[in-house]
Parts: sequence; structure tokens; C-alpha cells
Amino acid sequence: MGSGPGAHLHVEGTSRLHTVPAHAKLVGLLLFVLAVVSVPNEAALVLAALLAVAVAVLLSTRVAARHLLPRLAVETPFAVFAVVLPFVAVGPRVQLGPVSVSEAGLTAAVALLLKGTTGVVAAVAFAVTTRPRDLVRALQHLRVPDPLVLIASFMVRYVDVIGGQLRRMRVARASRGFDARSVRSWPVLAAGMGALFIRSYERGERVHLAMVSRGWSGRLPVTSPLAARPTEWLVVLGPALAAVAASVGARMVP
Repeated sequence: MGSGPGAHLHVEGTSRLHTVPAHAKLVGLLLFVLAVVSVPNEAALVLAALLAVAVAVLLSTRVAARHLLPRLAVETPFAVFAVVLPFVAVGPRVQLGPVSVSEAGLTAAVALLLKGTTGVVAAVAFAVTTRPRDLVRALQHLRVPDPLVLIASFMVRYVDVIGGQLRRMRVARASRGFDARSVRSWPVLAAGMGALFIRSYERGERVHLAMVSRGWSGRLPVTSPLAARPTEWLVVLGPALAAVAASVGARMVP
């Protein structure tokens, strides 16, 4: 698998996080996110501090903001839900400026926004410093079941292929004067999505037949084992250990 697929996620760099083996970064990311999620919703200050830790990790990658900001946009649906939650939740009401909102909903919304943003920031830091093929190697090294590794590897390889097909279909529609401005355009878009699904399915069958004809056994070849030095483990586990300590401390405070 070349470096081309998934290049829109990874950004070349020379930061310390770029040089750490992918399996160590993946373990650190999972532990950090799990620790953040375990923090009680009421501990908003603790969650804000952990968000600051995630932002510091992201800034340490030294990746330009023009590459980072589009990737952070994935959180938009969660942010919208967090804004709406205080107004639709039930329970005792509190006054928030000129409006009355649910107290439980407000607490949950703040926690959701902080936890979601922290997870997204940490995941973006992982994505911009890790090549897609290194992610697949990391999953193999961590003994992830083969079917999951296969799904991840083929997704990384062919997401750009499907995206390119979708762009060509969009250009073809535009060249014929199509402009999706109303509900009447939905049937055309639905037909296009259906055609894209059929083409993708047929492409998958052709790829599978080509692989079987070349001796595909159902398992990816085993790559050389990965190794991380103690200092590299310290780099990736430091934020996770801080998050674990913060979670335990938040639960001990009455």
C-alpha cells in the first residue's frame, strides 16, 4: 500500500509525535479518550483542563492551522446537539441569560462539548502524524482480529477511489446543467448514490477476484514487528496518565 491513499489525513512533519511508532500512539490515544470519557459530567473544570492538554498535544505536531481546522469540523454535529440539548431536556430549570434551560441538560451539554472536542482534537493529532499504512501495521502489531484489520486496510486504500468517483459524477451532473437547489433534485441525487453503490460493489468483486487469482489467502502478510523506546512510550502515555489521574481525582472529590 503506497503513501497516496489517505494522504488528505496525514501531514508530513518532523515533530516528536511524527516519529513515534503508530502502535504506541494508538494505545496512548485510546487510553486518553477512555480516561476523558470516564470523568464525571459535573467536573467541567477538569474536562476543560484535559481539553487544554489535548490542544497542547495537537500544537506540538507543528502542523499548520489550514490543515488542522478542516479536520476539526467533524465535530460539528456533536456541537449542534450540545447546543440544542439544554432546551429539549427535562428536569429542573435554571435561568441562562434571557432563557430558561434544563439544569441537567446544561450540565450534559457542557460535558458533551468538552469531551467530544477533546476526543476530536486528540484524534486529529493522531491522524496528522500517522500514515494510513502505519495504522494498519499498528493494528496488526496489537493483535487486532484479522477481519477488522482487513476492513481498515481496504477502507484506507479505496476511500480515495470512491471519493474520486463521486467527484467525477458531480462534475458530470454540473456539465449537464444540474444544480441541486430544491427538493426536486433529490431523486437525481438518490439515483446517483445508487449508481455509486453498484459501481463500488462491482469494483469490490473485481478486486477480490483479482486477489484470489494471485494467491490471496484471506490474511494480510505479516510485517516486521514494531518497537517503541521507553522515551517514546512516555511521550504518548503522558497525556493518558494525566487524564487517568484527573478522572480518579474528580471522582474522589465529594
